[in-house]
Amino acid sequence: MGAIYVAVVVGADIDRLWQLTQNPVLHARWDLRFSRIVPAESLANGGYRFDYERSLPLHTIRTTGTSLGECDRPDGTRTSVLRFTTADRLSPLGAGRGYWRYVPTGRAVTFSTGYDYTPGWGWMIDRLILRRLIGWMTAWSFDRLRIWAETGTPPERWPVASVLWFWKSGRPRASRCLRRRAGGQSMDAAPATLDTLESP
Repeated sequence: MGAIYVAVVVGADIDRLWQLTQNPVLHARWDLRFSRIVPAESLANGGYRFDYERSLPLHTIRTTGTSLGECDRPDGTRTSVLRFTTADRLSPLGAGRGYWRYVPTGRAVTFSTGYDYTPGWGWMIDRLILRRLIGWMTAWSFDRLRIWAETGTPPERWPVASVLWFWKSGRPRASRCLRRRAGGQSMDAAPATLDTLESP
């Protein structure tokens, strides 16, 4: 399996979506991959260095990342790029990089991501289990974000256990997201700023 790609169409204003995704406190509320995101310092190019946490029952995985956003592109789109790494030997993800892309489409925004990483637990476990799980977590989180942006329903209304609430209408579903990029590999669409972003 290659790099992870997820896209969802969000029926909301691009400024609203930008706020929900670029504010570290709000980001951690909808994204299942993180429990806490803390800005550590500003970078010379206008980006930021962050500390990321994912709390597990017996351990908290800590990761460091650098990020840079572009919200004034000539074509009206916006992008955000990220590099990350960790010294935590228990982390299933090693060093990696990726992007977010925001493309206005009428009254909606197509929000997509592409990212790849070095497996922390070996390529076999990653290929058979972890990459599929992390891809699903990303897609489910994107749909939870979509619901928040479109309806105002806070993401806490949909804890991860809600995937079992089959009787609940309007619940987040990973299946609502596109999981393959048409016309090429997911990292082919990475913004040029990703190559200039400094390492964490």
